[in-house]
Amino acid sequence: MKQIGLVFLILFINLLGWHEAEAQKRKKGVLRDIFRVREPEMIIAKPDTVAFDMEQADSVSLQPAAKPEPRQTPLPAFQPKDLKKELSLVAEDTTGIEADSANLVEISEQIMINKEWFTLHEYYAVWDSRNINPYNIDARKFKDTVSLVLYVPPGENWSPPLENIRVTSNFGYRSPRWHYGTDIGLNTGDSVRSVFDGIVRIRKNDPSGYGLYIVVRHKNGLETLYGHLSKQILNVGDEVKAGQVIGLGGSTGRSSGPHLHFETRYMGSALNPGDVYDFNRNALKSETIMISSANFSYLAETQKVVYHRVRSGDTLSRISRKYGVSVSQLRRMNRMGKSSLLRVGQRLRVH
Repeated sequence: MKQIGLVFLILFINLLGWHEAEAQKRKKGVLRDIFRVREPEMIIAKPDTVAFDMEQADSVSLQPAAKPEPRQTPLPAFQPKDLKKELSLVAEDTTGIEADSANLVEISEQIMINKEWFTLHEYYAVWDSRNINPYNIDARKFKDTVSLVLYVPPGENWSPPLENIRVTSNFGYRSPRWHYGTDIGLNTGDSVRSVFDGIVRIRKNDPSGYGLYIVVRHKNGLETLYGHLSKQILNVGDEVKAGQVIGLGGSTGRSSGPHLHFETRYMGSALNPGDVYDFNRNALKSETIMISSANFSYLAETQKVVYHRVRSGDTLSRISRKYGVSVSQLRRMNRMGKSSLLRVGQRLRVH
């Protein structure tokens, strides 16, 4: 019996040991599951295939796909400027200019004239379609003598401003102010012609002065002015040839009868037309003109202050017509407001 009991005890002990061993195995398995990093599931897709003849493989050169070439944007073709539109527009720059003076413009675009290219910055240092003299330059201080070629034949020419020349008033002092041009008699409606090739810079009406007038800028920097017209034919920016009709003669503005007021100007200052044109022969004096400070020595006289003593019956309008200045200029020079009244014996600055 003891032997049987001993066998059962041994079997029981072995059974317990086996159960404990199994429990340890299960515990280790759980820990391994907890700390085991599972590999991600990979899905392998079959690539697209192309039938390829292996016998021709050696004769085929596999090249990387060529990059598409960038699209070339064609350069825009040159479009000629609309001078009527471009040159009549001005950009504001009133430095050194009076409050009601010109707006100025510095231009760098190119234009073609007579099949030649010019930059407007070179051709027109300052382009102003409103005021006759926007340059703010004292011509008396010119240091050099400039030789201007008036025209270059055969491509260019010149023309008298009128068919018949009859001078009625010369350049110079004409009481009570300076006369900046030469007056030539005409009949109302006579054709007025540009003296040289150029471009119209100003087309304007000055009721108290020039009346209807046109200023033409020429290639050499010289400008010609045609005043008291009855009709203006051309517009700002129009190209004009020598001898082309630019307007019709008349007596508009401050005028005592039908005539052409003809001016020549350089850098804004008036130049005696007699230095350029021989009115007696109805011809140019020369194909070139020499310009220096001596041509503008008269400016000292024009800058002298002139006063008017107010008399009974005087009004600003009447005084302005007498001296050829606007009412607004009279008010500004004498610091008068709109409600200011004139007094007999009062001294007014008129120049």
